Amino acid sequence: MASTTTARTALAALTVVAVLTSAAGCSSDSDDPDAAAGPPSTSPAPTTTRPATSVPTPAVTAADGTDTAACEDANCEVAITEPVTIRFKGPDGRATLSVTKIGPNEVEYTVKSGNGRSKGAASGPGHGCTTFLYSNSSGNSCGGGLGGTRPSPQPGAVVIQMTGHEDGTALLHMVSP
Repeated sequence: MASTTTARTALAALTVVAVLTSAAGCSSDSDDPDAAAGPPSTSPAPTTTRPATSVPTPAVTAADGTDTAACEDANCEVAITEPVTIRFKGPDGRATLSVTKIGPNEVEYTVKSGNGRSKGAASGPGHGCTTFLYSNSSGNSCGGGLGGTRPSPQPGAVVIQMTGHEDGTALLHMVSP
């Protein structure tokens, strides 16, 4: 009788777990409905809650995450949260992008290539700068309206666009032909 009661208790517990899982909207990538249930786990379930003191997830997502090494070939999309120096292939060989200031809706940087130097700085919601780096010259355009746009490759140029976001993260796009 004791094993029947234990079996009923276990079955009732599994039923409650199944109902709660279904109500929570959990799903499986498998086409086999029995594969989603699987055997009960003996390890503790991972926690998905964060302590109240945790840093909020940046609102900015980038194709290359935060990996600035992805910019070495002058083609990347990176989220930047602090000052950093990025070396990349410029029109005249090696070039350097030094991000000197990052803040809520704020970005400042310097690009050096050969003997040339270009600076960009912008602040305000959706504001940023685009730098066009050519073999013998460079040019900047800073202001608003860059929030959702991405630069297009330009013949013979590396195009660098950086936009500040309200969470203190900057989104860097770098494209080359």
